[in-house]
Amino acid sequence: MALQASPEYERRIGIWYYATTIEGVGGTIKSIPADFVVREVTNRTEGADGKYLIAELTKENWETHTVVHELSRRLRVSRNRIGFAGTKDKFALTTQKISLWDIAEAELDRVRITDVSLKVLGRSSKAVALGDLHGNEFIIVIRNLEGDKEAIRARLESITAELAARGGMPNFFGVQRFGTQRPITHTVGRYMIQGDVKGAVLAYLRDIFPEESEEIKEARQLCQTGEYKACLKRMPVFLRYERAMLNELVRGGEELQDDARFRAALAVLPRNLQKMFVHAYQAYLFNLIVSRRLERGLPFNEALVGDVVCYHDERGLPDPARVERVTETKVDAINRLIRHGRAFVTAPLIGSETAFAEGAEGELEREVLQAEAVRVSDFQLDNLPDLSSTGNRRPILVPVAVTLSELVEDERNPGRWSVRLDFFLPKGSYATVVLREYTKR
Repeated sequence: MALQASPEYERRIGIWYYATTIEGVGGTIKSIPADFVVREVTNRTEGADGKYLIAELTKENWETHTVVHELSRRLRVSRNRIGFAGTKDKFALTTQKISLWDIAEAELDRVRITDVSLKVLGRSSKAVALGDLHGNEFIIVIRNLEGDKEAIRARLESITAELAARGGMPNFFGVQRFGTQRPITHTVGRYMIQGDVKGAVLAYLRDIFPEESEEIKEARQLCQTGEYKACLKRMPVFLRYERAMLNELVRGGEELQDDARFRAALAVLPRNLQKMFVHAYQAYLFNLIVSRRLERGLPFNEALVGDVVCYHDERGLPDPARVERVTETKVDAINRLIRHGRAFVTAPLIGSETAFAEGAEGELEREVLQAEAVRVSDFQLDNLPDLSSTGNRRPILVPVAVTLSELVEDERNPGRWSVRLDFFLPKGSYATVVLREYTKR
């Protein structure tokens, strides 16, 4: 059966196809935050001693960085004294561990934040950090399913079976990586990789997306014609990054050369956001490579001669630092490891030191770069050296075992159905990429 094409909003972030061929069930996700439950899984155990107080943070409808900022304000300590392993969805009910340096349990007990709870787990001599994250458990409700109950059930089960037969789902970067309402980060990153700082700044300021409000669209239109002062006046206050960049452009006036003005505008953004632009472009290229592999029918859970695989770490997770090119003499042995979950076919997160695969796999990787008119050497940013990237590898397939609940009548939409999906994903993989296979929208 032919591949189903993705909708336009996914194609613009490099996701061209669905991996499963069964018709989707439609429906709605995230009707309420509690429909999207995320529980962090770490490899940490806490004790009774240490300078770090370890707590379990449960939040609803809060973005991780925002709630950490609010917590630091309430405790009157630096934001840098609070550690966490990963950011979690805002419109969701999420649970994760945090560490607080040199904070007493009694101090934390006095903090009260709406829709946030904190449970002390113990103490440690080590802060909670990214390396602690194993993955996330998800409990997600799809609501508003229309049609015959048994027919919906059959489709859900067929999609689950097809994912199992494939060995999992393509490990696409989800839309959150690029901006849910305004997927612009990879576009800005492309300009930065090409050395076009002015293009990067203007793309961030003036590119318009249908999902934006009329007020924002009108402001961006003024920027398109170079009316930066007028654009600044119209730009909503909550778009603080746009306003900061526009302030810099306006302040530059005629005294600065164009290039210097735009470099100054880019420099007002936090460094981690600037790095995010480059990383998002790498994610976009990865999605394109995976899409082409799907298009050409190349396997995901089987290595071909010329592929690059990575091996598992002590926790059974893919370790991109341990890679090997597949040769004719090793292909059978490596595929046995893949079948046992001990090795994984990868694609590149393109960087200045990327070594392409060989064979048909390598050809499509090169084709993606040629179509984008970029080279691996472009990721060595001479004008922004600390934003340079040497690249990495990422598995093209992520195993996922989805458990389906019984369909029940949706209490929010009488006459329609809802279903719950339970599954685990390793860190760096996206629940929305699983859900898209079921909803096909």
